[in-house]
Amino acid sequence: MSIVTFCNSSLEQTGKTMSIAAIATYMSIEHNYRILVVSTTNREDALKRCFWEEKKKKRNLGIFGPNASLEVENGVEGLARVIRSNKISPNVITNYTKVVFKDRFEVLLGCEVPPSDGTVIETFYPSIIKSANQYYDLVFVDLDENVDEETRKTIIHDSDIVVINMSQRLRSISKFMDMKGNNQALNSNKVLILIGRYDKFSKYNSKNISRYLGEKNQVLTIPYNTLFFEATEEAGVPDLFLRFRKSIDPEDRNAFFIEEVKRASENIIYRLQDLQMKM
Repeated sequence: MSIVTFCNSSLEQTGKTMSIAAIATYMSIEHNYRILVVSTTNREDALKRCFWEEKKKKRNLGIFGPNASLEVENGVEGLARVIRSNKISPNVITNYTKVVFKDRFEVLLGCEVPPSDGTVIETFYPSIIKSANQYYDLVFVDLDENVDEETRKTIIHDSDIVVINMSQRLRSISKFMDMKGNNQALNSNKVLILIGRYDKFSKYNSKNISRYLGEKNQVLTIPYNTLFFEATEEAGVPDLFLRFRKSIDPEDRNAFFIEEVKRASENIIYRLQDLQMKM
């Protein structure tokens, strides 16, 4: 049971959420793990579009008046209320998740609209993640920039692996190089580096970036793939990976994408096993 947190090296877009969607979906299909992805965003949740079509809200004209919602709170907001009532337990969390693959892969969506009672949702994330870690084999955390610094530090401290997401731009790579020199924690064995929306034809390829950063292991990548990025907008990610699993020719242009998702997944598993053996 392990916590793997994905965060950005800077404020620029790195494809972090899409990388989590790819890795978590691949792992849930290929490995016997029960996986939870925790979204911490307070904006429109890109993870939701990866797996579920948007449903039109029906106008309620019942006894509660127009537009009154009868839906029970779900996602992190519902869990926050459970925590405040001291009723949280690991197996309760699954009541507030959305299922991608039954008994394999679930997602806990973030809170896009601040609660009307003034509850600061992000302060509950560390407790939720710790409880989830007792129930799921792998808890992936999509750590968003909106989360306050103290909570971010707590989540990263509690994580077994931290996957730092970077862009392929020289400025981003150089900035991270400077950060590594000033922050010893970034040189820890619990840190992995991942390039999202990767272009293998760039001169800033994974081998050159690894060499520049002084990384012993080649940095991980999730390549840009047309079919995948279309699927992330059309709730088609699960079906796409199931199709890829059934048949993909090594000469197929999509083969490199799957190979790199596999490499990232296996590196995370290997690093977790290695760290646990050293404990």
